[in-house]
Amino acid sequence: MGKNMEIEGNGDESVISGNELSYEEKIANCSIIAQPMASKKLTKKIYKLIKKANKQKTYLRCGLKDVQSRIRKGETGIVIFAGDVTPIEIMCHLPGVCEEKNIPYVYIPSRVDLGATMSVKRGCLMVLIRPHPEYQEAFDEIAGIIKTLPVPC
Repeated sequence: MGKNMEIEGNGDESVISGNELSYEEKIANCSIIAQPMASKKLTKKIYKLIKKANKQKTYLRCGLKDVQSRIRKGETGIVIFAGDVTPIEIMCHLPGVCEEKNIPYVYIPSRVDLGATMSVKRGCLMVLIRPHPEYQEAFDEIAGIIKTLPVPC
């Protein structure tokens, strides 16, 4: 898969991976309940929004426990789920909760990419992005696109 190589300068470990999966291969690894799935173009826009939201303190909530508690307490925004989560039972109830609270949600193919977008070395199951004036235009555009995606029956 990849090689672990130790960098002598500061002692950090970096993973060198030469075989990056394509978008279609990542979708093939997703769960069957991962609907609505973001397109490749929308996924790139979501990653850019996450990078902008990560710069603002408390405007990006990540992880199952944090997102679940914030939704229950009434925070709103956009919820991004990773589609390749196993076992899926740990988060399969959250799309229904988002629909009840009128929070737009979408699945993206890879939890590893979701974590890497936030500059974290671990994968992330889901994120809640709250609106902020600095990235409001991109937030509204993505929220509008997500609301037009077909919701599974």
